[in-house]
Amino acid sequence: MSTGIPSSLLTVAVIVPVYNGGERFRASLGSIRQTVPPPDEVIVIGDGDTDGSSQYAEAAGVTVYRFPHPGGPGRARNLGATKATSDLLFFIDADVTVPENVIEQARDVFARDADVAAIIGSYDDQPGESNFLSQYRNLLHHYVHQNAREEASTFWGACGAIRREVFLAMGGFDETYRRPSIEDIELGYRLKRAGHRIRLCKSLQVTHWKRWTIASMLQADFFQRAVPWTQLIHRHRGFVNDLNIGISGRVSVMLVCGLLGAVLLAPWQPNILVAAVVMGLILFSLNVRLYRFFLEKRGFRFAAQSIPWHWLYFLYSGVAFAVGTARYLVDRHRGGEKPAAFLPSESLQPESRVEKRE
Repeated sequence: MSTGIPSSLLTVAVIVPVYNGGERFRASLGSIRQTVPPPDEVIVIGDGDTDGSSQYAEAAGVTVYRFPHPGGPGRARNLGATKATSDLLFFIDADVTVPENVIEQARDVFARDADVAAIIGSYDDQPGESNFLSQYRNLLHHYVHQNAREEASTFWGACGAIRREVFLAMGGFDETYRRPSIEDIELGYRLKRAGHRIRLCKSLQVTHWKRWTIASMLQADFFQRAVPWTQLIHRHRGFVNDLNIGISGRVSVMLVCGLLGAVLLAPWQPNILVAAVVMGLILFSLNVRLYRFFLEKRGFRFAAQSIPWHWLYFLYSGVAFAVGTARYLVDRHRGGEKPAAFLPSESLQPESRVEKRE
């Protein structure tokens, strides 16, 4: 670990992209304004919002920039980065609330180690929404991050900070992701390829207030994350054994697909059910620590209910990998494959057209 500079000398800009954030955004902004010490800058980027979120932030005395039409959180964050003057850019999503000491935590990490280019946190284990899917997804995310390596391989836009000079040198987020997707993961891949260090700070936790439904979960997991993430993996020529794509996760995907195939073939080959039982036991064993975590946090009923949903996640992740691979091969054949190298986005250029509200 190399010695950095005193944390009090590092300035922090909190950047919040918002599209129709509603009450969750108001709670998020309120928590940011109550941090001790406060950030040096708070910049809100209205991404074509129509519900008054930008106007609310403006009335609260926050610096606001607005795009007339939605273009994705990556573009919004990029704009905020160019308007900020602080040493550190701290990206916070509009549907999370932060603890009082979040700025102090971020400053301390960068001050202690000058080699760290970026840090990410995680959701805490107390999600704001009480329905099962919201609780399940939030706790799954919390568990995965809390059990991952501290030397991370990806970035995370919901609660992630980065040195401003590094961010600008890397060209910021890829703005071709025009909806919330893997723009943060893609940035993390480029950071690692360039030799920068990303640290997962497990004590840096925020509360997530998003309400998940079956439709929104499948849309986000399949189309907005798994499929484009697969294409990203192929472009960068390989997996990383980290977070949701670790070795045990990949083995679990294969086991779920094999288990489903065995069940479908059982009417014609009854003996194959023995193989299905074996695969099911192995699958359960691979993930038993997660299920024990669910049991400790929410009880037996919740843990039992989570298992089929978790196995369903492995199943559609496998399908998404196949779809993403096919898309990658088609794009490469047509010559439309996105290169692994990346050029600075338009929002990082001075001539970007936006409306400023202060």
